[in-house]
Amino acid sequence: MDLIIAEHVSKSYAGHTALSDVSLSIPRGSIYGLLGPNGAGKTTFIRIINHITAPDSGRIIFDGHGLEPADIARIGYLPEERGLYKKMKVGEQALYFARLKGMSRREATARLKEWFVRFGIQDWWNKKVEELSKGMAQKVQFIVTVLHCPELLILDEPFSGFDPVNAGLIRGEILRLRDEGATVIFSTHNMSSVEEICDHITLIDRSRNILTGPVDEIRRSHGGDMYEVEIKGNAADAATSLAGVCTVLESADDGAGNGRLKLHIPGGDRVREVVSTVNGMAIIRTFRELIPSMNDIFIKAVSESGAANE
Repeated sequence: MDLIIAEHVSKSYAGHTALSDVSLSIPRGSIYGLLGPNGAGKTTFIRIINHITAPDSGRIIFDGHGLEPADIARIGYLPEERGLYKKMKVGEQALYFARLKGMSRREATARLKEWFVRFGIQDWWNKKVEELSKGMAQKVQFIVTVLHCPELLILDEPFSGFDPVNAGLIRGEILRLRDEGATVIFSTHNMSSVEEICDHITLIDRSRNILTGPVDEIRRSHGGDMYEVEIKGNAADAATSLAGVCTVLESADDGAGNGRLKLHIPGGDRVREVVSTVNGMAIIRTFRELIPSMNDIFIKAVSESGAANE
């Protein structure tokens, strides 16, 4: 079942179209990547879900009903524009945000202590926010976003400013929350993060939804049935043996008895035959499907979208 369904959502500001007839469905218990260039409309869509603004037309369905102000209590939102009150103590501020979400002081304190220990910032409870490093401040903001166990998490560039170790820590927590039942909308420009954690994506460009689907299916559908085989043997001989079996797009030898071939095998239907043919005259070191990265797909889709709108 889908937790969020957007139906033909449009929004304009003073003659600028931020969203144009955007429809998408976000499965419950998934990590859903919301992608797009700057100014594409991602932030507007997030603000509509958070009831910060309203669509001009269309609607958002949340958990089977039209999105209502009361649903905001079931959402945790970490905006890209971070903000903590610098003069407040860290623990005091975290408690303040937790109380805004309806938590009792006792419950909030207990949960916060657990999260602070998990993130290794327990010694900073009574220090002022202005004493925190950027990474520590972002840990605090992540904690207060997820503390009330929201059903929907909206994370806008959650890894921004983190070193690889702490980015890995946050990534692990996002995956854990997903596995425990939370639905996550993940807005980012980091395509490697999309490949690592997203189950589905929507790519918005120039206010329109131009690409939607499960990440693995999208990557494979853009692969074009391309394969690469590395062998111990002569690439030219291998290419000759494959005549009539598949199309050899490239072949090269490294001068040390090793060869590499790039192949097109339509539909992947003759992969077994290709492997058997090559294996009959050389030693196969590696054989793999060439699946494009999300970064390559992103660039191609945005470029094609721009050309279509010119």
